[in-house]
Amino acid sequence: MDLDWTLADLQFRQEVREWLHAHKPSERRPSATGEAAAFDRAWQRTQFDGGWAGINWPVEYGGRGLGLIQQLIWHEEHAMAGAPAPGAMFVAVNHAGPTLIACGTDAQKQAHLKAILTGESLWCQGFSEPSAGSDLAALRTRAVIDGEDLVVTGQKIWTSFAQVAQQQELLVRTGEPGGRHRGLTWVICDMATPGIEIQPIRKMTGENDFATVFYDSARIPLANVVGGIDGGWATAMATLGFERGTTFVADAMKMTVALEKLIDHARDHPLPGSNRAALHGDAIVEKIAAVRAELAGLRALNYANLSRYAKGTQPGAESSITKLMTTECAKHLYDLANEILGHQLFDLHGAHAHWAYDFQKAIINAIGGGTTDIQREVVADRVLELPRSR
Repeated sequence: MDLDWTLADLQFRQEVREWLHAHKPSERRPSATGEAAAFDRAWQRTQFDGGWAGINWPVEYGGRGLGLIQQLIWHEEHAMAGAPAPGAMFVAVNHAGPTLIACGTDAQKQAHLKAILTGESLWCQGFSEPSAGSDLAALRTRAVIDGEDLVVTGQKIWTSFAQVAQQQELLVRTGEPGGRHRGLTWVICDMATPGIEIQPIRKMTGENDFATVFYDSARIPLANVVGGIDGGWATAMATLGFERGTTFVADAMKMTVALEKLIDHARDHPLPGSNRAALHGDAIVEKIAAVRAELAGLRALNYANLSRYAKGTQPGAESSITKLMTTECAKHLYDLANEILGHQLFDLHGAHAHWAYDFQKAIINAIGGGTTDIQREVVADRVLELPRSR
């Protein structure tokens, strides 16, 4: 892996930085689900119109056809600029799009990819169920082939932005009920399909961007299957691999920026219950150094991963290491923030409200997409090939 930036890389980084500075939204993202989704779609459209959407996506589908190194630079500069996260567009841009590029048919790519990049098509994810969260192989939502359709019956839960999404990446069981990893199918589901009912879930914050989705004999064309009937496990792993393989770059940089801001705060403000600046205490300085070192290691890990992917290697089970390390870094960062900011860390309406939001998000990220314990199991089993515990 070459750790030196080329002149072209540096010029590209400067171009990204200048564009983001000139075009990132100045207004705050709304909290209401519909308004937040509209904000996210508008920001996605702005990126597309500026030529910054799908940097490493094929040109024929609206992307720029550049490499993963340029995508990495975009993620880093985007985070450093404090530009809005994908939000409601996350599943479309970081899950569905890359999965269709890798596993979809030409017709599926033509129908969906450009609409994702322009912000026209918002996707949600139909993976988790009440009895199958991190353990996707336990899912029960059933799909039966009837003529040219799949007839789907079952339930999904914790589906973000289901009530405003046009499409869903849906994982269903087409094989034997107890087939575990075998007999799963990944399918594109139009959320306007008859037989689909969406019930929003109200969170403690008052937001309702989560939902439960029910399927009552909903008919989905077989042409919407991605990766083949009963090939859904491999397709789903590709989906999660893309999430864990490329999008954690932004998380790592966002935490790095947050740490530097925390250091600035500690330089000028005392610890709760103290009279001297927090940065004057050796214990705090040691903890800051430890978190900074962790984040440097996480950045190096992301660079190593993307270097391999740039050479044609698809994200695999090792991406669980990245997710695990990202969530661990976040825990240590916000433990440090709690020590320095005290009760201010939990004030959703005060001067440090962004810290409160990011703290909550870090807790969610340690669960969503596979819990920390599940990631450790994946690393032990599929990366280190350790014997399974009995």
